[in-house]
Amino acid sequence: MGAEFLIGLHKRDIGVLKDIQNYLGGIGRIGKFAQDAYALRVNTISEMIKIIDHFDKYPLISQKRADYLLWKEIIMMMHRKEHITQEGLLTILSLRASLNLGLSESLKTAFPGIIPVIRPKVDNIAIPHGEWLAGFTSPPAHLLGGAVHGCFFVFVHKALTHKSGFQVQLVFQITQHSRDYILIQSLISYLGCGKLVTSSDGKVQFRVDKFSDNLDKIIKFFYNHKIQGIKLEDFKDWCKVAKLMQDKLHLSPEGLKKIVKIKQGMNKGRV
Repeated sequence: MGAEFLIGLHKRDIGVLKDIQNYLGGIGRIGKFAQDAYALRVNTISEMIKIIDHFDKYPLISQKRADYLLWKEIIMMMHRKEHITQEGLLTILSLRASLNLGLSESLKTAFPGIIPVIRPKVDNIAIPHGEWLAGFTSPPAHLLGGAVHGCFFVFVHKALTHKSGFQVQLVFQITQHSRDYILIQSLISYLGCGKLVTSSDGKVQFRVDKFSDNLDKIIKFFYNHKIQGIKLEDFKDWCKVAKLMQDKLHLSPEGLKKIVKIKQGMNKGRV
């Protein structure tokens, strides 16, 4: 039986993984995780106890906290050697059945009578401070099986109603699983702008597409609360486009070309 703590990031943010590893005292190992991703993996009980100490001191506030509490109980049982008993193994499987995506098909076949435990209830969801939100927005991160996405978008649409023939739009959004609806909804009051958009694939988005809100609230917020990793470069480019729009240069062919060039180098287009 094995257990693991994993944070996976795009290869461009391997420096962030190294910073996290150093912050945690050098535990774990960093290696290739997928085609364009690297991961910090911690898979020894003694080192995972250090992870538990960290998250007990700095609690998760999204529904991912429920996964963490289940994972923590499994690790503590393994630390006490309870996993080597039949009773302990069955208890761990019941916990595992409610963790992340549940039991694998092979485990369901091998242990058909396992009943998942009730997932812990996560209440009192509130954004603690701006630095937390900046970290929440930073690189798409895989943490204990979940994912967070914060994105700065520039959209250029054809528009007959505009003199240049094109409309430029800035959009900031944070996407999360719909089980964190309350947390994402709280961003509206916390940032004083935005709206919620739900999708059929079980996602909920906090979205800001009003230019004045992005200029006066989102940009000011992230100037005061710094984003980490490669997403900081996307934010800087997004701000360049905002300045061009503020100066009305997006209405000219030259300004529009500058914006399109900046847009092409952002997000997935960044080398």
